[in-house]
Amino acid sequence: MRNDTRDHHRHNGGIIMGVKSPQWFTDYFGEYDTRKFAKSGKLAGLNNAKLREYGSRLNFYPGVPEIFETTRKIIADDPTYQKHGIKLEHYIISAGLKEIIRGSAVAKFVEDIWACEFIEVDDGNGGKILGETAYTIDNTTKTRALFEINKGVGKNENVFVNTFLPEEHRRVHFKNMIYVADGPSDVPAFSVVNKNGGVTFAVYPAGNVKALKQVEQLRQENRINYFAEADYSDGKTASMWLCLKLVEIADRICADEKQALSKYTDRKPPQHLN
Repeated sequence: MRNDTRDHHRHNGGIIMGVKSPQWFTDYFGEYDTRKFAKSGKLAGLNNAKLREYGSRLNFYPGVPEIFETTRKIIADDPTYQKHGIKLEHYIISAGLKEIIRGSAVAKFVEDIWACEFIEVDDGNGGKILGETAYTIDNTTKTRALFEINKGVGKNENVFVNTFLPEEHRRVHFKNMIYVADGPSDVPAFSVVNKNGGVTFAVYPAGNVKALKQVEQLRQENRINYFAEADYSDGKTASMWLCLKLVEIADRICADEKQALSKYTDRKPPQHLN
């Protein structure tokens, strides 16, 4: 969500979703230097265009990508929220591959993506091949991505991740964020969002008792606010809870703005003295 009030003080927010990297990515790249792979010929034919093609075949949990449109319409179709200039934005922070996500069905619904990227080099036959790592995301850099969203890096001119900005001038306030994820690599990100007053939500695959125990442990340790089975279909717990929290945040933004104005609007205007 983004809300730009008339005095340009911003009460912004958004839903950030963590996307788990596929196991084949971990097995294939996790222990190897990509440059050595490229030189050995083991990456022959593999480039960013091919990764995007793979992305088009991705299957998601039930209710994805529909949940993106469901949550967007809650804000976009409400006259009160629109009067206050509130807008929902979705972001993805993933230890997977950015080009795969860009090629997937969710890409058109998100404002931006933080994920692993590769630099392409000539393959010697007139084509392109993955040459070396350009950018990686892990449990630590996920928190950096959150601060980039928070401060508006890439959105606001001359603003960088280490730029000092008072909270009221930051583009997306942590208290207006909802962070959704399922893995241990998201624990630092959960902590950052929780510490700064945001909402945290974990999911687990249906029937996976081990994953259920993992998110229950996160709840017991107060690292997350809530968790549910990874089914975002209408009427399911994940969808209902996220929509509930989204409305709570939007209502609070409206209430805060109204209260801020009330100290001026509740005063009686000057009267003529008899």
